[in-house]
Amino acid sequence: MQTIQLSPADALLVIDMQVDFLPGGQLGVPKGDEVIAPINALMGLFASQGLPVIASRDWHPENHCSFSARGGPWPPHCVADTAGAAFSERLALPPGALVVSKADTADADAYSAFNGTHLGEQLRARGVRRVVVGGLATDYCVLNTVIDARAEGFEVIVVLDAVRAVEVAAGDGERAIARMEELGARTAALADFEGVAAAA
Repeated sequence: MQTIQLSPADALLVIDMQVDFLPGGQLGVPKGDEVIAPINALMGLFASQGLPVIASRDWHPENHCSFSARGGPWPPHCVADTAGAAFSERLALPPGALVVSKADTADADAYSAFNGTHLGEQLRARGVRRVVVGGLATDYCVLNTVIDARAEGFEVIVVLDAVRAVEVAAGDGERAIARMEELGARTAALADFEGVAAAA
């Protein structure tokens, strides 16, 4: 078992923990609700050490290009200021968490929390060199966020307890994890983080 110690150069990225991506939502990820408790534990750990917690969200206009009505691959989801776009009520975001909205214009999609946002600059301004990632979904927004994080030079740890896949095609989740590891991301379990039990 590896032990991961956090430092002032760490930040937690919580990806798209919104009602529409949870079971029962417009684009629910199977077993997506299973990641809430691990993510809450991670947020408690980071907050207890005064480290940044960043929560991304899809924040789509009603006529977003990813929606099926416009030829996109998905049903309407996470329309700005609707109940489906809200973070889960069970998500214990700490005070001071930074919220990053993405894909908030009609004609541009964004799976990555870095795409069309200033997240990279914000992390560097805080002295962050490593990001810990959890959320939904492994094979889309988590994968693309990790791809961009690595491209921007950040070290990455993906917490396997804290991600779930859409699996449009069987095996997409495993392939996404393999791709992230190929790019140099490290995978870990919640229990690997020093102090997580005390912070939970």
